[in-house]
Amino acid sequence: MLKFTHSLCKHNQKSLSKLFFQPKTTASVYSPASNVVLKGKSKAVGFWLAGCSGMVAGAVLLGGITRLTESGLSMVTWSLIKEMKPPSNQQEWEAEFEKYRQSPEYSAIHYDFTLSDFKRIFYMEWGHRMWGRAIGLVYFIPLVFSFLLLGQGAYGWYMVKSGLEPLPEASMQVPRVSQYRLAGHLSLAFLLYSGFLWSAMSELKKEAVFEPHRHLKKLRIMSHVSKAMVFFTALSGAFVAGLDAGLIYNSFPKMGIYWVPPEILEMSPKWKNFFENSTTVQFDHRILGMSTLAIISSTWVMSRFTVLPKRVRLAANCLMAMTLFQVHLGISTLKNYVPVSLASAHQCGSLVALSLALWLCHELKSVKKMARMVK
Repeated sequence: MLKFTHSLCKHNQKSLSKLFFQPKTTASVYSPASNVVLKGKSKAVGFWLAGCSGMVAGAVLLGGITRLTESGLSMVTWSLIKEMKPPSNQQEWEAEFEKYRQSPEYSAIHYDFTLSDFKRIFYMEWGHRMWGRAIGLVYFIPLVFSFLLLGQGAYGWYMVKSGLEPLPEASMQVPRVSQYRLAGHLSLAFLLYSGFLWSAMSELKKEAVFEPHRHLKKLRIMSHVSKAMVFFTALSGAFVAGLDAGLIYNSFPKMGIYWVPPEILEMSPKWKNFFENSTTVQFDHRILGMSTLAIISSTWVMSRFTVLPKRVRLAANCLMAMTLFQVHLGISTLKNYVPVSLASAHQCGSLVALSLALWLCHELKSVKKMARMVK
């Protein structure tokens, strides 16, 4: 999927360059010191893609705050054009509020909401949806078309619909979106962001000639493993969020008095525990978080014993520092019973860690490519 996203961005880069930029922006540059021909870059395309990745990061932040403030189910319908204009008078607001009164969330949680309370959560969800449309406009204006962005918007509504389905009568369940759909929505956002950022770095970054080191191949493998671990840990975090699993066992390193809680495999069939059992989902997120820290620490230690350009070493140091801070944020969020501020910072931290892992992988990819060309 990430390869598809990157190839789509590369295809769009070529189209944009042909439409809006002079041929001189793609000229080759010869480096006499190394006898290497460097492919020219288009800074305009790079900055455009970097802007797109930044807007996707903003959407992830808004989405997290929307979920944490229980605003995501306030808009019970979806329309690409009509909902761009929010209610503008008392009659329209009353009509919109009446739709919300028919939803399971209103009956189970927000039954005492006034119109002013509803406006607060409505504007949060409306802002998140409008930000998604803004990303589409920024991407569509120069390129006209992108299936991936359309798919992300459609999947977002598919996720919201899961929280609007009526609950069985006398059910004690809290209306919430499906954790499966939430994880899918977040994964698509991360993949989209990664494709934009990787392509932007390909356009903006200056490549440096470097003599290969014997540990370089192992370091490249470890950097890709680190990147994958950050992604899957963030994905497991979506299941934690979807099940409100951060509101139980608010202690660390033990879960209450247990290292491994007794109810960790109580569901049948057993595989359901990993996706639907709040205890197991939190346990898995802890294990993945600590495993990611161990792998990135190993990658960082390996980088200390490898001769590397300054930029590669900087990327490795930044990833190590951010991972330590992200683990600290996660533990603090858990111990403080998931306050919105810490939980939002923790979600943003996962995106920053992924960005730094991508940066490290991209730097090491360039080192390998340039070393091969020198040979």
